Amino acid sequence: MGKKVLFEVCCGCLEDAINAEKGGADRIELNSALFLGGLTPGAGLLREVKKHIKIPVMCMLRPREGGFCYTDFDYKTILAEAEALIEAGADGIVFGFLTNEGEVDVKRTKELIDLIKSKCEKENKKTDVEIVFHRAFDLIPDVYKAMDTLISLGVNRILTSGQKPSAFEGRDCIKNLVKYGESKIEILPGGGVNKNNAKELIEYTGVSAVHASARSERTDKSGLLNPEIFFGGKIDGKFNPEHIYKVTNENLVREVVEAIK
Repeated sequence: MGKKVLFEVCCGCLEDAINAEKGGADRIELNSALFLGGLTPGAGLLREVKKHIKIPVMCMLRPREGGFCYTDFDYKTILAEAEALIEAGADGIVFGFLTNEGEVDVKRTKELIDLIKSKCEKENKKTDVEIVFHRAFDLIPDVYKAMDTLISLGVNRILTSGQKPSAFEGRDCIKNLVKYGESKIEILPGGGVNKNNAKELIEYTGVSAVHASARSERTDKSGLLNPEIFFGGKIDGKFNPEHIYKVTNENLVREVVEAIK
């Protein structure tokens, strides 16, 4: 019998989380603003999610869009939100700190990890909160140096697309990262993973888990009441539609789960 491969689903709300678990997900990554690549979710949302699902919940720590070299104001916010999320029951914290030169910000990464561990002790958590470095990793020129740094700091897992637009395109890099990290750190492929490529990606790279969003569009007709009004930004010079949003699709989750069995 082959090893079980875990499926982590990227979620942006309570309904997403419930649908992910119903579809067979093993773990979720909870965010807000998935349109921006995922920002920090509220502690209230996390508490509600923990009431309704039993699978582990990883929580994004990202205060804004637009890079990962944060101001002092951003960093103070990150530390405060890390404490709030651990108090609310986070099973893992997902983050990424870079310098302007594209290296891991060692000082801030160590400080946050120390804070997480200290907070876990204060909260008397039976198991340590997992520490995950997110796809900021895909912007780093020297991935192997970065891996050595993250391993030395105590990071458990790296979320990456193999420095390509999708994990399948970056599968050669992912395979090399898995081999380089061996048993010292987990490599989690994310970005464009779906029912059509998940199995081949897993078999080629040797990963033990994959990450995907499995979302479909839904319409909110209230956004059509005044076609002259837009609340968000533009994509390719066009305003993002105000009546469309995405939600985790239970069936899409189930299709990936079936594909990787």
